[in-house]
Amino acid sequence: MSALPESAQPAQSPLRGLERHTLVWLSEQGWQAVLRAAQPQHKAALTLWQGQDWPAVVRRFDIDAPPDEVCLGLPLPPDEDTGEKVRISLRAQTVDISRTSPAVELRAALRSAGPWREALTTLERETAHLHLRIYGSMAMQSLTGLLYLTPSSDIDILFHPRSREELHDGVALLSRHATHVPLDGEIVFPGGQAVSWKEWRMAMDNPARVIVKELHAVRLVDTASLLSTLEDR
Repeated sequence: MSALPESAQPAQSPLRGLERHTLVWLSEQGWQAVLRAAQPQHKAALTLWQGQDWPAVVRRFDIDAPPDEVCLGLPLPPDEDTGEKVRISLRAQTVDISRTSPAVELRAALRSAGPWREALTTLERETAHLHLRIYGSMAMQSLTGLLYLTPSSDIDILFHPRSREELHDGVALLSRHATHVPLDGEIVFPGGQAVSWKEWRMAMDNPARVIVKELHAVRLVDTASLLSTLEDR
């Protein structure tokens, strides 16, 4: 059974507040444009996605993407025989976006957590005040009902701290639970500046600049400038 995001809304301003990992549903016109541009080996998967009304995922924008386009990814389940993971890269006109939603809430995807369900239920309970979200294999499995998770899969967490206290608490909790769950993922600072939470933890122990991924760029940023975007409490 697939999990539907809690706040999918009509895309009146599709680029406003858009971040990597945002879920995007295309209109009929949008799917037709995507199918016309698709490689032959991808058309069956794209037709399935259209028929099931499943979302694509916002990825970092291509350097040559015009202002009226959004860059999307459509990750397919691992091949049953080879384990190969195919990720289809798409572009869509902003006018062809019917609605968008933030990444899936961890709480909404627990039924799709497989062998990690009990451990992730405990994590969600302890971090309820942090409103964790997920992306990657577990998110796609919850959205589509297809089999994405494998024994080697990571559980990719998205964590949007509002204050330095929440940042500290969140990293501490993720670190503790990562001893028995394959947690990975990103801290997303205001403005969509995303940093691997594991890299952030290391940078706090040994002060250094960190790699920040944004909608239009990847760059090195000092930790102090990221901390300044959060409330002091």
